[in-house]
Amino acid sequence: MPLPSIYPPLINSSNPWATTLEDLQTLFDCPHTGAVTTRTSLLAGFEHDDTVHQYTFFDAQSTVAKAPTSSYASPQNAEDAVNATGSLNTLGYSPVLLETYLAMIARVAADSKLPGTVKSTKPFIISVTGSADAVLVCYRLIRSTQQTMSNPLCMEINLSCPNIPSKPPPAYSEASLTEYLSVLAEERAREANDGGMKVAIGIKTPPYTYHDQFRSLISALLASQKPRCPVDFITATNTLGSCLILDSTGSAPAINSASGAGIGGLAGKPLHPLALGNVRTISEMLDEHTALHGIDIIGIGGVSDGAGFHRMKFVGAKVVGVGTALGRRGVGIFEEIWRDEELLAA
Repeated sequence: MPLPSIYPPLINSSNPWATTLEDLQTLFDCPHTGAVTTRTSLLAGFEHDDTVHQYTFFDAQSTVAKAPTSSYASPQNAEDAVNATGSLNTLGYSPVLLETYLAMIARVAADSKLPGTVKSTKPFIISVTGSADAVLVCYRLIRSTQQTMSNPLCMEINLSCPNIPSKPPPAYSEASLTEYLSVLAEERAREANDGGMKVAIGIKTPPYTYHDQFRSLISALLASQKPRCPVDFITATNTLGSCLILDSTGSAPAINSASGAGIGGLAGKPLHPLALGNVRTISEMLDEHTALHGIDIIGIGGVSDGAGFHRMKFVGAKVVGVGTALGRRGVGIFEEIWRDEELLAA
């Protein structure tokens, strides 16, 4: 099944500014977001520690970083962050449980001040992670919630976080990715004729940097056809791991991390060319296989204005996501991007 209708085709990515009920309500009530994505959750939550799970914005030219911030801080939206178009984070996943997020989104939709037809049809993308078996449980919980809500629900499986010690992103491994997709394909086959409302399934991929990584993704998608591939959309791309920004003295990491090295995931403007390349390459490789033609792409990475939005759409994204710019500028960034795009299209 394709992604539900998302208009404007502009959303937030799964990020720290989509953690709380207040975050989700603000994003949902914004008329310039076509859907809302939750921060990545697990069945049992994630143990967040402000002293090691942090983020910072930095100037992409000078690499001068702002003071580190925990994931619960509000978007900075400060004048001195105007040139800090890059971000680095050592965050893991959300401490909020999946079941709590499912209760939150029902409340968000009910409490929204949007017009009735909009607030009852605006989609939610629920970002989850865990083992293949845990993700299957997540899918069943989300699908059960879908039977009680008119808003379309989607599940985005985050297989790409670079900040979990001793757990490399599964989407870098064809075998690991195939395991997840096979479990979901079997579930989809079981539910094929049950008549319930469906939930679109997506995977969030890490930045791929050479051909064999893209080939492994396509091979796993093709191998999961039981009888059809369970993936309806691909979100490309997550942050680029193994990156480091030093503080103003040049003698210490700008942010902390579980290892103490301050090495984390890079996002924002510095990631934009790589993200564009990932979206273009994945789009072209999907087009080579008839069985994969129905898979949509959500393009994410360094979009902060209408030109960035236009570039993502040009290389194959059906929907465009925003992360770092939301953290820097607040929810008003979506109106700015959409107005820029309308001017470019005029």
